[in-house]
Amino acid sequence: MGHSAGEVASRLAAEVIRRCLFEVPGAVPRILSTAFVVANKAIFDYAASHPECAGMGTTCTVLVVSNDKVFLGHVGDSRAYVLRGATLRQLSEDQTLVAKMVREGVMTAEEARVSEHGNIILQALGTTPEVAPDIWHEGVALQPGDTLLVCSDGLHGLVSDDVIAEVACRLAPAEACEELIRRALHAGGHDNVSVGVMRAFIADDAGRADRDTRRIPAFPDEGAHRATRQLPAFEGQQ
Repeated sequence: MGHSAGEVASRLAAEVIRRCLFEVPGAVPRILSTAFVVANKAIFDYAASHPECAGMGTTCTVLVVSNDKVFLGHVGDSRAYVLRGATLRQLSEDQTLVAKMVREGVMTAEEARVSEHGNIILQALGTTPEVAPDIWHEGVALQPGDTLLVCSDGLHGLVSDDVIAEVACRLAPAEACEELIRRALHAGGHDNVSVGVMRAFIADDAGRADRDTRRIPAFPDEGAHRATRQLPAFEGQQ
């Protein structure tokens, strides 16, 4: 998160993006683009009408699996990884000042790890009227056994990629989440620690059509979306 009232911003982002993913028609990249635009506006407008939340924002990293491919939508310094075998690959690109300096050759990776400016992110959802998310327009094919992992900087800022890979490779997803959170807290746990671990598997052919094409409402329970009724409409967003 990294901004005031970040927990409010992150909750709004999760609600709006979940709604868009289930209800907006079209190809995955278009849905992701719409979701980030609408979530950004929802957070920005909410802050404008609630002075106690002024300046709030949140990082956001989304993975969507469709037709055995994974697509990424990303803003900020949370991360998405794929673990294939014992090799961990970062899918997202940190939108931080020091990461930008490393990419431009101004700073080394080692210097970035100890920089006092390491917590400066270049954009977040809700802090400005417009946002430019990283959206994958081509998915990456998954293989059976691939493990997808998303996390906040409360994990990757304290636990090395080597340790993340070892834990995610050795343990089942739920147990891996618990162990990674435990390690981050043991290492200091100065920030929120959010982790999600998912493993790809081969679906049987009988369930494939329903899995890939069936659309369900984002909020089947009338009471479940009460908090989002004032959010802007998203139909027709580009």
